[in-house]
Amino acid sequence: MPSSLPSSFRGLPPVVWTIFAGTIVNRLGYLVTPFLVFFLASRGVTGTDTSYVLGALGAGNLIGPAVGGILADRIGRRPTMLIGLIGAAAAQGALFLAPGVWTMAAASLLISTAGSTVSPAAYALLADAVDSERRQRAYALFGWGVNIGTAVAGVLGGYLAAHGYWLLFAVDAGSMLLYAVVVATRLKEPTRAATKEKDGLGYGVVLRDRLALLLLPLFGIQLFVYSLTEVALPLAVRDSGLSPAVYGAMAAVNAVLVVGLQPFVTARLAKLPQLAVQSAGSVLIAVGVALTGLADGIVGYTVSVVVWSLGEVVVAGIAAGVVANLAPAHARGRYQGAFSWTWGVARFAALTVGVAAYTTLGPGVLWWTALLAGSAASAATLALVSRVHRRTAAHELAA
Repeated sequence: MPSSLPSSFRGLPPVVWTIFAGTIVNRLGYLVTPFLVFFLASRGVTGTDTSYVLGALGAGNLIGPAVGGILADRIGRRPTMLIGLIGAAAAQGALFLAPGVWTMAAASLLISTAGSTVSPAAYALLADAVDSERRQRAYALFGWGVNIGTAVAGVLGGYLAAHGYWLLFAVDAGSMLLYAVVVATRLKEPTRAATKEKDGLGYGVVLRDRLALLLLPLFGIQLFVYSLTEVALPLAVRDSGLSPAVYGAMAAVNAVLVVGLQPFVTARLAKLPQLAVQSAGSVLIAVGVALTGLADGIVGYTVSVVVWSLGEVVVAGIAAGVVANLAPAHARGRYQGAFSWTWGVARFAALTVGVAAYTTLGPGVLWWTALLAGSAASAATLALVSRVHRRTAAHELAA
């Protein structure tokens, strides 16, 4: 590990760095989804038929995390990651070769379902590898890897698409298989605590946890507001009469800020109460999203992107770390599955409810909703600080 990295990332065990490196490789291959609409059009799929394929892709992001969480606790972290990566790679080939709309929709469902089983298992593996004090740092490093890979993929995808869509599918599948090789050869399955008989192997252990049932919806609201940056910002840029290149520039601003600042901000904030930091960062995101409604040119949009990007940097890894600290050792996979499912629901809601609110009720309603909902959820999260601290201390004592 390079000694020049901020102190927050020093001392993390090799398994964390292996997952970090594998995540970068894997995210370099997230190329098909951003260009899926263009690929479908090249195959003659347009209009309503496109929505079927995209809807299937979104549905898989709701199924995969729930399945991945159960498998991570039942058969293990590594096997679950391998099933997800190999399955998603195979589904990429199936989508490229699919002869019609419904086979394309089925392949898209498999891609997102298999691909989203990986995160709960990886999150659980990170929680197994480090203590509660270092989990946020491990998850922040994981998120940094996602952002590095995504930033590079954004540039790579445009170049490859211009030379043939088959290259996007080949790189996607190849990167997933390469990550699978890393998982198979470089990661070891940890010894897991035995499942308590009363908990079973389903999500009852999470559903009976009142603190988790309070926190997860609050995190979901915050994630919904953040997910609006994917859908509401391009709509606002379009309606301002600006070109798609402006949105591309805004995405570049976000990538540069997050990749450049996250390690150093994490180092500065690591010693502060993490839920308080999460709440402050989420308010920044809500304010940044709301500022989109005041922007009418490049400068205004840049200011809004800078504000919510700083919030994104501040909250990196905290929510996943808090959820990991709530979980009993034998149920970490399912708790992370529940958190990943919350992520999926938030993003799905942003793509559906958020867009519907923007187009039917008006942009102003969406911006005010984002500001008020994000701020209220952040305030409610602060009220749970003492209960989360007691739960974490109890798990540390038991360990």
